Amino acid sequence: MNPGTYSIDELMVVTLARAFDNTTRAFNGAVSFIPVCAYLLARKTHAPELVWAASSIAIDAEPAQLGESTLSDSIWDGAAMLANSPFDFWAYAQGGHYNTFAFRGAQIDRFGNVNNSVIGPYDTPKVRLPGGGGMADLGCMIPRIYLWSTTHNPRIFVEKLDFRSGIGWGDGGNHRADLGLPGGPQLCVTNLCVMDFNLESRSMQIRSLHPGVSLDQVREATGFELVLPDGEIAITDAPLDEELRILREEVDPTSERLREFTP
Repeated sequence: MNPGTYSIDELMVVTLARAFDNTTRAFNGAVSFIPVCAYLLARKTHAPELVWAASSIAIDAEPAQLGESTLSDSIWDGAAMLANSPFDFWAYAQGGHYNTFAFRGAQIDRFGNVNNSVIGPYDTPKVRLPGGGGMADLGCMIPRIYLWSTTHNPRIFVEKLDFRSGIGWGDGGNHRADLGLPGGPQLCVTNLCVMDFNLESRSMQIRSLHPGVSLDQVREATGFELVLPDGEIAITDAPLDEELRILREEVDPTSERLREFTP
């Protein structure tokens, strides 16, 4: 692909990367190619002091390529240090040493809460999902939560979760703050648009539409009413040629990020 042209995976990675800065202290979970690429791209461009714990183990890793899993030790290459075990990670998270995490779920609601546990009733589900892992704890501990989904449709963006695996803004408004939890979801990047959260209601609102995507398309693909910004809706900024070069040649030369996209 030539510089100046880009695919939706590249637009998502670049958009998410631009949300991170030198104060970002991030880690990643399973099947997190989009945020992992974004952490690495940000560090190689505008945020060289960004701290990333690969698989929550390897601090400031510099993998030559990402491999088949974002939890594999294959992405630990070049790390400044390794934690002794996965258990060490929790002390750092609880102590506030990490401030950034990215969630993706089978269901996401208007307040950025996530379900990755069951579809249908919990005791008799239609589908038993992989589970929340550390979502329940991390949603409470980490102040900067970022959401992403490579498939924006009404089955994922739902009015009501079947189960709340990880908390975002809770029931909206001041609910999260009233629980004594720091921060909250900052951004949601999908294959159709970029959304953030209204400062009062904490409900998702459209920040920008990706080029060629209409507001009606996003509304039809979302199972709840989106808040609209004042004035004209922006178009998501295109990646720069240098961002594309670094992503393609240095961050993810084997395009492992495409594993998150269904055929």
